[in-house]
Amino acid sequence: MPLDPQVERSRARRAERRATPLYELTLERARAEDLASIRDAAGDPEPVASVADLDIPGPASALTLRIYRCARAVRAGTPSPVLVYFFGGGWTLGTIDTADAICRRLTNAAGCTTVSVGYRLAPEHKFPAAVHDCHAAVRWVAAHAAELGVDPDRIAVGGDSAGGNLAAAVALAAREDGPLLVHQLLVYPNTDHGSDTESLRESTDRYLFNLHSVAWYWDNYLADPADGANPLASPLRAADHSGLPPATVITAEYDPLRDEGELYAKRLADAGVPTELTRFPGMAHGFFAMFGELPAAAEAVEIAAARLRAAFGTDRA
Repeated sequence: MPLDPQVERSRARRAERRATPLYELTLERARAEDLASIRDAAGDPEPVASVADLDIPGPASALTLRIYRCARAVRAGTPSPVLVYFFGGGWTLGTIDTADAICRRLTNAAGCTTVSVGYRLAPEHKFPAAVHDCHAAVRWVAAHAAELGVDPDRIAVGGDSAGGNLAAAVALAAREDGPLLVHQLLVYPNTDHGSDTESLRESTDRYLFNLHSVAWYWDNYLADPADGANPLASPLRAADHSGLPPATVITAEYDPLRDEGELYAKRLADAGVPTELTRFPGMAHGFFAMFGELPAAAEAVEIAAARLRAAFGTDRA
């Protein structure tokens, strides 16, 4: 279908003011503009029972976690399931603030505790720094489940864009080194460095996330292009995808990452991993966080939350 009318209007506004793509800005300005645009599109923050930041030891330095609790889980008074979430931004942009709206919505809709991870960014910290931080955070959550009030047997990971890539990488790492995960939520994830898919080749629009954006982020992330062959950078290249946690994969029709996300869903399914793939027609990359502008964002969160509830063994009541 054509680009969704609301997405088209947003694109037209950028074209009218001749907005400079993030990949042509300085790193400092790109980070500031990325956060501002996400906040503008997210609408009013959805209330949750509580939000608190916590610093934990990381592989190289302290990591900041932001912990969201939902009223239903607090009222229950029993250990809640937990989603460990990794924000998007091409491993280069973003902070735990970037995913605030998403984490609030998922916390309430899935009836869980959500832990957002402030991992190290590229290009200051190249691959595999972010993977190590994210896996360390998941392991810490499992080891400190009692003090967090969460269930160590009901841990899921998730993320959007580069965060989806990190969630897939952590799932691969956790298969070898723990902890046991019950689900992976992958929202338009990068899965293959150097991919040459139809959706990538077709994504040339200057005012949408495009093939130049993808290349810029990978260049920032990898110290050496050869590192892109590592499955923790390119999960699609793992030799074996069996034994991974069930997956939800969400893609957007007008997204250079569409095909590699869908290829990853197929690879998981072919390996016997229960996998649900949903493509959102007319949508562009980034729509998952645009609650203030796109009804499809709320629909996508509900699909994700329903899959998480099933993985956690909970219901909506």
